[in-house]
Amino acid sequence: MKEFSHLDKDGNVYMVDVTEKQVSMRTAKAEGKIFLSAETIHKMKEDAIPKGNVLTTAKLAGIQAAKKTSELIPMCHQLQLSHVDLTFELKKKHIIIRSIVKTKEATGVEMEALTAVSASALTIYDMCKALDKDMVLGEIALINKKGGTSSHTVTYRPLVGIITMSDGVAAGSREDKSGKILSDGFKRAGCSIQKQLVLPDGSEELRETIQSWIDSGVELIMTTGGTGLGPRDLTISLMETMFNSRLPGIEQALHAYGRGKLATASLSRLAAGVVGPAIVICLPGSPGAVRDGLVVLIPAIFHAYHMMKGEGH
Repeated sequence: MKEFSHLDKDGNVYMVDVTEKQVSMRTAKAEGKIFLSAETIHKMKEDAIPKGNVLTTAKLAGIQAAKKTSELIPMCHQLQLSHVDLTFELKKKHIIIRSIVKTKEATGVEMEALTAVSASALTIYDMCKALDKDMVLGEIALINKKGGTSSHTVTYRPLVGIITMSDGVAAGSREDKSGKILSDGFKRAGCSIQKQLVLPDGSEELRETIQSWIDSGVELIMTTGGTGLGPRDLTISLMETMFNSRLPGIEQALHAYGRGKLATASLSRLAAGVVGPAIVICLPGSPGAVRDGLVVLIPAIFHAYHMMKGEGH
């Protein structure tokens, strides 16, 4: 059983920190029902409810409630919603309420979709309660959601190798923090770390090591370090002689995310490309840059292996 994301290690309520999550298009759909008498539904169709047009009012209530969700549910984030809509299907003795909510944010809109349905159903109840004393609300549920990690759900996990390029780490004068962050991050994502190595900046062993690892079955090789502007920052120039093709989309995504947090990220020469059957991604050496890289890459990068095996998009 997964741990509750809204509780800290001491069991206290906790608002989930989504600062590091990527902004993406997110959609959620919810559905619910309100059970009424056939007579009440008939009067609704005839626009004969004394309080006015029920479904129009219920739709407006649902839209407004979706926009106010963070004020109603304590641990919900404030979101800029780009679209909210509700539809109603009138049956003989119940109404099906469906909502759809969209946003371009760092977290999903499930609660907004559910809140829209709930408020809409309550509004119908309020407008009809003088005529119908036996109404029942129920079966409110999330139908589906898209966006974020749920859009990249694939089961395949590549075999991973990690190379830290650093004179200091190779000499034993510095701790390999970035290599550990990469290792821990891919392990949490379900990957097996097959190889891990530290090399001095600009080491010619990089080419030989990568080719040897690929020959042994490693499918994703991550390097960290040697991507700056210093005279010994040679990782990218070494890798450019090995890439069969570049992956500009990955490079652009990594750069864009980094620049969104730190202006100097634009000075880093990160790279991503294909070498034979493997993908090699070169990240900067700082722990922060590596953490950012994991946010961008996991789990989206795993989908690449389905494409490389000809299994489509």
